[in-house]
Amino acid sequence: MDNTQTCYIVKRQGGTCDIVPIAQVEDKETPDILEKWGPFDSPGEAIARRVGLIRAGKCKPM
Repeated sequence: MDNTQTCYIVKRQGGTCDIVPIAQVEDKETPDILEKWGPFDSPGEAIARRVGLIRAGKCKPM
């Protein structure tokens, strides 16, 4: 698995969820990250999961 394509979904304090590379999550934990989901093998899979989180009410749409 290539780490450049592996990514996480992170929930920020504003309630929105962003898709970030695994390096950003592992290198530094920022205090504005409330929750994280993943890792996902591709950005496409992360996008699909983020849509599901928005529909489930866990994230706000951008």
